[in-house]
Amino acid sequence: MLYSNYSAELNVGMDVAGPLLLMLALFALGVPIWVSLGLTGLAMLWFTGALPLSLLGESLFNGVDAFALIAIPLYLLTGDALVRTGLSDKLLNIAEATMGSLRTGMGTSTVMGCGFFACISGSDAAGCAAVGRITFGRLVEKGYPPAYAAALVAAGSCTGILIPPSIAYIIVGLVLGVPVTSLFLAAAIPGVLVLVAIMITNILINRWRGYEQSSQRFDWGRWLAAMWDGKYALSIPVVILGGIYSGLFTPTEAAAVAVLITLAIGFWKKTITLADIPKMLASSAKVNGVIVPIIAVALPLAQALALVEVPQAFAGMISDYTSDPVLIILLMLAIFMLAGCFMEATPNIVILSPIMYPLAMEIGMDPLHFCVFMITTLGIGFITPPLGLNLFVISGVTGQPILNVARHSVAYVIALVAVALIIAFVPQLSLWAF
Repeated sequence: MLYSNYSAELNVGMDVAGPLLLMLALFALGVPIWVSLGLTGLAMLWFTGALPLSLLGESLFNGVDAFALIAIPLYLLTGDALVRTGLSDKLLNIAEATMGSLRTGMGTSTVMGCGFFACISGSDAAGCAAVGRITFGRLVEKGYPPAYAAALVAAGSCTGILIPPSIAYIIVGLVLGVPVTSLFLAAAIPGVLVLVAIMITNILINRWRGYEQSSQRFDWGRWLAAMWDGKYALSIPVVILGGIYSGLFTPTEAAAVAVLITLAIGFWKKTITLADIPKMLASSAKVNGVIVPIIAVALPLAQALALVEVPQAFAGMISDYTSDPVLIILLMLAIFMLAGCFMEATPNIVILSPIMYPLAMEIGMDPLHFCVFMITTLGIGFITPPLGLNLFVISGVTGQPILNVARHSVAYVIALVAVALIIAFVPQLSLWAF
């Protein structure tokens, strides 16, 4: 995707500004996101004439007629099957056996469990709900205040869209035409860096507040027993990531294989039955039914913005104001964080990535580096009000007031911002394999 001929000024008439104001008004009124974006795209096409309205139906279909998008429901189904088969418990037991000897063993194990789940489901909300149900009670028993324990799970679950295989990277790869397999490889080290940052933040807070005082010694026998008991659960992320990175599978094919393996293990261990299949399909379809319509209606809007040269004009305007890459990166960070406070990652990716991409190219960012930086920064929005999807999910699971959880999440927001800045200014973390 190439952008050139930047205009010196961002001259946006009411044919463009009007629909965008309409979108903000619809968001403020609480209209569903996919409806708001769809009406905005329709209005922009109508007023600008960027595309004939007769092509809108074809554009909606073409937007979701992508092989890569098949991976989304498959990863969601894998995550749901992981919980129903009890394999998620096995992964958390491995995490606890590995990290339980630390002074903050249960807290660190919880974050590692979130990372394990992220390696399979690619979804923040799914990981937050699954890990929260299993670990919240254990964290409280270890001495963590309930609201802080909920915040820890919410922050750890931010890795859902940051650690491959990630649904967010599938979407941004589709929008910008960047290979998803390359994105998964580029996101590996940054995803682990986020996981480690959350662990370290919990350790520092714990030492300051004295929440958890684990004193058990590392037990090789317990660890080996947990590893053996969870060998089938561990095989799933190994198959997914190993197949993708080795080139044996595409991300979509890896998702299909993961579903089959998870279900096969469940049937073999008799932890699920055929009667559970419709429930799993229905659960995954509900989440997929939220994501895909947003992609379908947001792509025509993004296409209309590109056709009227809003991305190019925006890049030109910023370039005329400042050519300092540091200031431009900080500006992008602020925009992504602000957008993450008010919208979910999916619409933000589809709308903002085509607008910010030319600006990133103008300062010499590699496409892979830009995508990793953007997704990492948008991931912060999962624990920032007023939207903060993970805050709502963990509040529903634990019964803790959202504002109390959000207050305890501030330290993790700061940690994630620091990681986003490191990723932004150390591109080698994303480009080490290229």
